[in-house]
Amino acid sequence: MDSSEYNKEDHQVVVEMITTTTTTPIITSTTNETFSEVEEETSSLHDEISPLLANEPIHKPKINIFSLPYSRRKSPRDGIKKVVEVEVSIFSQFILWVWNGSKYSGYVCMAMSASIYCLMHILSDSLSVRSIPLFETIFTRCTIILISSFVWLKRTGQPVYGPPHLKSMLVLRSLMGSLSLFSFVYSVQSLPLSQAIVLNFTTPIMASIAARIFLQEKLKLADVGGLACSFFGLLFIFRPMLITQGGLVEIGEARATYFSKINHPVYAVCAGLFSAITGGISYCFIQAGAKASDQPVVTVFSFANLASPAAAICMYGFQDFVVPDMYSFLLMIVLGVLSFFAEVLLARGLQLQKISRVANIQYIEVVLLQMWSISLVRATLSFGRLAGCLLILLSVSVTMYFGHEKEME
Repeated sequence: MDSSEYNKEDHQVVVEMITTTTTTPIITSTTNETFSEVEEETSSLHDEISPLLANEPIHKPKINIFSLPYSRRKSPRDGIKKVVEVEVSIFSQFILWVWNGSKYSGYVCMAMSASIYCLMHILSDSLSVRSIPLFETIFTRCTIILISSFVWLKRTGQPVYGPPHLKSMLVLRSLMGSLSLFSFVYSVQSLPLSQAIVLNFTTPIMASIAARIFLQEKLKLADVGGLACSFFGLLFIFRPMLITQGGLVEIGEARATYFSKINHPVYAVCAGLFSAITGGISYCFIQAGAKASDQPVVTVFSFANLASPAAAICMYGFQDFVVPDMYSFLLMIVLGVLSFFAEVLLARGLQLQKISRVANIQYIEVVLLQMWSISLVRATLSFGRLAGCLLILLSVSVTMYFGHEKEME
């Protein structure tokens, strides 16, 4: 029948369709099973191999002509930077060694202070163009010392006026220092310069005597001999100038006789001696105040706190104010900064060592000035200069060799 045939045909078609549809899931299932087995095997292999490859880099570096290790030439700037860093480190280590109270720190501080004073003298003689009144110069230096010491104390967190129990001592230190300063100014204006310098360099002797009286310091034979040797060396150096400025006058060329014309004002000589005495007493107060407060800059600030307004009063009362030009003003600023460091180093040296020992180091300033005048100014090298310098150097060496004990408390 047609219907049966038709059904047969349909059945065949349906069978064919069924076979195709039934075979296809079977194939996919088998393929899925094989893929899952392969993935499991690869994952197991990866788990076994990955510990062995954990230390190896993931990305290999690409090597080209730009990544080859060429040796780079060192520029001269690198060498200069290294030299500068080495010099700065050596300088900072030296400053720390000097300041932290090593074996010879007190002597080195006083020697550096004397060297700075010598440098100030050279700069003021060589670079000064316009004459500035003396009280104006003193006022500028004291003001710079006042400002610098104030900034120092504020940055270090120290009390500006010192501990409360040291106020009377610091007031006496500032009073003695100011009297010594202005007495020396009067002697310089009234006496020849060499005589005023000789009188001023009796300050170490007066300081040793004052330390024996007020601080009960023991004066050893080496200390007394060193001070005497240095002062005699000073007299050897300034003897020709003392004789010339003392007024040796020739009377009669035939007889060639000389006599000394005594024209020294008595008040000026007394002022010079008074300056040395008050300066020596001031050294005792500097040492006592610096040791008690553990900060030598406090004594410097107390001195400048009184000396600066006193210099301003003298500047406006006794001299005419001169407006300096830019060059002179810069020179005054530089000298003021140098005087601040010289005062700080002097106070630190007195804090670390006995006054009778460390005060003798101040005579190095005279030796340095003579060396400068002989080498650069072409001054004549006389026997007196040479003998005086050798005596001072010998006494300073003996003082440092036999008196190296520290007086730290």
